[in-house]
Amino acid sequence: MNRRHNLYAIVFGGVLFAAFLVYAAELRIVKQVIDGDTILLENGEVVSLIGVDAPEIKHATKAGAEMGKESAAFVRKLVEGKRVRLEFDPANANHKDNRKRTLAYVFLEDGTFLNAEIIKHGYGFTFPGFVHKYQSEFRRLEREARENKRGLWGKKP
Repeated sequence: MNRRHNLYAIVFGGVLFAAFLVYAAELRIVKQVIDGDTILLENGEVVSLIGVDAPEIKHATKAGAEMGKESAAFVRKLVEGKRVRLEFDPANANHKDNRKRTLAYVFLEDGTFLNAEIIKHGYGFTFPGFVHKYQSEFRRLEREARENKRGLWGKKP
């Protein structure tokens, strides 16, 4: 009986270890934040955050460019140099946009949902016209950020 328990313990431990290795292999390191809704991974892959639109750093107006820099700085603090996990939306079978960027939801190693955090703290808004599984949550987070004047919503145009 003891041998059977030991065998089960070894098999169970092996399965857990294998699951950990698969999980660890899925984690990727963020090399650089390109802007408030785009990151570059260590392997050279450019990832666009599904459902998030942030002001561009190279905006037509000085105020817009400043907001773009603030948004990118917020994202940089959260993810640059950190390990993340990508989750893909089943509605987008090839996981790419028309500029060949990977479209993904991004989760930090601790489970923080980057796409949602950006919107929640007012450094981006829901991408208009793009249907995705977190759309209603993102709209709610944007409404709350706007009402509470968080992040860029607290700025005067």
